[in-house]
Amino acid sequence: METIPFTLVSPEKILLDQNVSMVVIPGLDGDIGILPGHAPLLSLLRPGVITVYEEAKILVRIFVDGGFSEVTPERCVALVTEGVPLEALDKASLEIEIRNLIEDIADSRTAEERKIADQNLSIAQTKLLEVIAHQKGL
Repeated sequence: METIPFTLVSPEKILLDQNVSMVVIPGLDGDIGILPGHAPLLSLLRPGVITVYEEAKILVRIFVDGGFSEVTPERCVALVTEGVPLEALDKASLEIEIRNLIEDIADSRTAEERKIADQNLSIAQTKLLEVIAHQKGL
């Protein structure tokens, strides 16, 4: 079985560093499947799930809030602000976070405050959608 080294890095630590069969990353324009020998690629990452495979089995699914990925035929590296295993996200907590962020938007005093709250709301909504899809087995 051919593998490709995959490294997932946040500012605090290396979240994952191992040889895998395939990685699917949430590219800015759609999901990108990375296999050994993939053509060189630089991509911005949108908020979504990185799915890591070992043979045909999903090894781990990690929600990332965005970032950057570099792919070469020999490796794949993803740099993200935050990465959380999908199983660690809680639907009820996310629903509360979304309600609070909606209030934050309404209470925003400046365009910058509103922009930040809007971005955080978008990420929280994406997390919730991914958790619901994961629970349904999608």
